Amino acid sequence: MKKINLLVAMLMLALAMPATADEGMWLLPLLEKLNIKTMQSMGCELSADQIYSINKTSLKDAVVQFGGGCTGEVVSKEGLLLTNHHCGYSAIQKLSSVEHDYLANGFWAMSRSEELPAEGLSVTFLQSFTDVTKQIDKALAKGKTDEEKAQILRKLQDELKAKAEKENKNCRAVVSSFYGGNTYYLIVYKTYNDVRFVGAPPSSIGKFGADTDNWMWPRHTCDFSMFRIYAGKDNEPAAYSPDNVPYKSKNALEVSIKDIKDGDFSMIMGYPGTTNRFMTSSELVETRENNELSIYCRTIRQELMMKEMLADPKVKIQYASKYTSSSNAWKKWIGMNETFEKLNVQARRAADEKAFTEWVSKNNARVEKYGDALEKINGAIAGRKDASTLNRYISETVSRIEISSVAGRLASSVEQLLKAKDDKERKALTARFNATVESFYKDYSAPTDKIITAAMLKIFRDKVAKNDLIDIYQLIDSKFGGDIDAYVENLFATSVFVSKEKFMNDYQAKMAALKQEGKDESKKVILSYDNDPAVILSKSYSKKAASLRGELNKYNKQFAEGKKAYIAGTLEMRKGEAIYPDANSTMRLTYGKIASYSPKDAVVYDYYTTLDGVMEKEDPNNWEFVVPEKLKALHAAKDYGRYARPDGKMPACFIMTGDITGGNSGSPVLDSKGRLTGLAFDGNWEAMSGDIIFEPDLQRCICVDIRYVLFIVDKFGGAGYLLDEMTIVE
Repeated sequence: MKKINLLVAMLMLALAMPATADEGMWLLPLLEKLNIKTMQSMGCELSADQIYSINKTSLKDAVVQFGGGCTGEVVSKEGLLLTNHHCGYSAIQKLSSVEHDYLANGFWAMSRSEELPAEGLSVTFLQSFTDVTKQIDKALAKGKTDEEKAQILRKLQDELKAKAEKENKNCRAVVSSFYGGNTYYLIVYKTYNDVRFVGAPPSSIGKFGADTDNWMWPRHTCDFSMFRIYAGKDNEPAAYSPDNVPYKSKNALEVSIKDIKDGDFSMIMGYPGTTNRFMTSSELVETRENNELSIYCRTIRQELMMKEMLADPKVKIQYASKYTSSSNAWKKWIGMNETFEKLNVQARRAADEKAFTEWVSKNNARVEKYGDALEKINGAIAGRKDASTLNRYISETVSRIEISSVAGRLASSVEQLLKAKDDKERKALTARFNATVESFYKDYSAPTDKIITAAMLKIFRDKVAKNDLIDIYQLIDSKFGGDIDAYVENLFATSVFVSKEKFMNDYQAKMAALKQEGKDESKKVILSYDNDPAVILSKSYSKKAASLRGELNKYNKQFAEGKKAYIAGTLEMRKGEAIYPDANSTMRLTYGKIASYSPKDAVVYDYYTTLDGVMEKEDPNNWEFVVPEKLKALHAAKDYGRYARPDGKMPACFIMTGDITGGNSGSPVLDSKGRLTGLAFDGNWEAMSGDIIFEPDLQRCICVDIRYVLFIVDKFGGAGYLLDEMTIVE
C-alpha cells in the first residue's frame, strides 16, 4: 500500500480554478476554502460559517439524516420536521391498517397527543467533521505489509472514535474515508430515537403519478410528510416514553413563500448516498450488465406483487413499502442504462482513461505510483464477473423469497436463545425475537409470497448455469420430478413459517418440551428447525452466497487498491480544479440556480409546474392519477390563500441545477438567505447517469415547492395550526 496524501495540495490548487458552479457534492468544512466566493458571486448572501460551524448555530443544525436513507429538516423550535412522503412511507405503512389506512387517506395529528410513535425511526444530527488524514497516514507509514496497515488503521479508527464519544455526550463517532481512501474525516453524530408521525397527505397527493411519473419532469407530486422529534426532559436522546417532550431545536429553518424565479440562486444540504464519478469504462459495462439483470428479475416480481396488491386492500398496505422500494431502484436502473447509451458515457470514460494513461507514462515517479491502477481495476472486474453475476441473481431472486428469509432469521434467533449466557442476555434476545416475529408477519401475505416464490425459483433455474444452481434444485428434481410448482405447494403446506400462528404454536410447543429435557444435545434437537423446508431453502442459497464471498473479496481487494491509485492520480493530474469526493452518506452541500432546460430539439421544459397540471393529468380509472375531490374543489374555487404565485396559480414543483442523488430525498432546498423554499425529491430522466457523470445542460433536481406543502397542510388537511410553529417569510 503506497502512501498517497494529496489533500493539502488539493486544497491549495483548488482555489485557482473552481469546478462548474452547479456540479459538486461539497464537504462542509471546506466551503470557506473552495466554494463560498463562487456561491456569493452567484447570489448567496450567507457566509461559510452561517452554513457550517461547530462553535455556533448554523444551517447544518437544522438538517438531519432521516431514518438512515433520506434527509429531513427542522422547521420549528419544537422539533417539527419535514421530509419527503416517500421517505416517511415505510413508517406510515407500519402505522397503517385496513381500518386506519394512512397511506390511502392521509393523516393529521390535531394535537401533540395525537402524534403517533414511529417505532424504529430515528433522526441524526451532524455535530462535527475533523480531518484526521495526517494522523492516519503517519500511523500507516509504520506498517510494512497490507495486513499490518489494515490492523493499524482499525486500531487507530477505534481509538479516535472512543475518544470522540467520550468527549461528546450521547454521541457516536465514525471515521469515514473520502477520495477512494486518500483522505479521512472523524465525524461525530447525535441520534434521536423517539420520532412521531405528525401528518401526511393521502398517497393520491404525496405519491401522485407513482411509477409513471417517477424520475420524470414535469412533475406534480406533493412529496412530503411531517414528523416531530422527541427527547428526554434534558433535551438529550431518549428511548420512547410518554414522558418525553418535543425536542428543543438548536436551529430551525425559516420558510419562504416568496415567489421563485428562473435564475435564482438555490442550494441543497443533505445526505447523498453514493456516487461513482471516478467510474472507469470497465466498471460502467459491469454496472450496465448488473442493471439489466436486476431490471429483468424485478419486472417479473413487481408485476406479480402489484397484481396481488390491486386485488386485496390488506395486501396493498402490507406490500406498499416493499413495492415502492423495489420499483424506485428498478426504474432508476432503466433510465441509467438509457442515458449511458444516449450520452455515450462509456466512450467518454474510455477517453478519460486514455488521457490518464498518457499523463502517467510521461513521468517515472507517476508510473511507479499509478502505472498499474487501471490494470488492477480491469483485472478485478474481469476476474469477479462470473461470481458477481451469480451473486446478483441470488440477491434478486431466491433471497427475495420471504418465507425462507424469515425462516433463516428466526431459526438463527432460536439458536442464539439456546446459547444465552444469562437471564439478561436471554431477555434481550427474546425481545429481539418477538419484535422480528411481529414486524415480519404484520406485513406478510403467504399467498402473495407463494406466487413470487415459484417465479423466483424459475428465473434462477433458467438464467443460471446448471453447475451453479443451489442445492435446493437437487431436491426439486429428486422428490418433485423437477416440478417447481409442486415443490412450492409442498413448501407452503408444510413449513411452520407460513404464518405467525403456525410458527408461534410450534415454537411454544418446543419451549414446553424443552423444560422437560436437561441435556444440551436434547435441547438442540428440540429447538432445531433444520428439517423445515423454508430453512432448507434458506440454507441452500446462503451456502452458495457464502462460497462466493471469498472469491469476490479477493478481487474486491485488488479493485480497491487500483481504484485508490486511479483516483489519487486523477486528482494530481487535474490539479487546479476544485474536486469534490464521491458521496458516501455524509452531509454535503450542492448549489446552483433555478433553471429550465431543453431535453431535445424543439422541446423546452419550464422551471415550475402548477396545480393546473394535476388536473390535466387526472385519470379516475388509473390509481396513479386519481385526484381527491377536496383538492379538485379547492382548485375550482382557486382557494389558495397566501400560497399562490403572483399570477394566481398554485405552484406545485420546481427544478434547480444542484447535484443530488439518492439520500438527498427530503433535503431542504434553500434560497440565497438560507430560507426553505422546497424539498428535493427526485432527479430527471434525461440525466439518469448522474451518479456517474454530471450533465450540466440536462441535470436537474426536482423539488416540491414549499408553498404547495403549506397549502396542503393548511387548506386541504385542515392542520394549519402546525404552520403557527414555523417562521414564514412572505
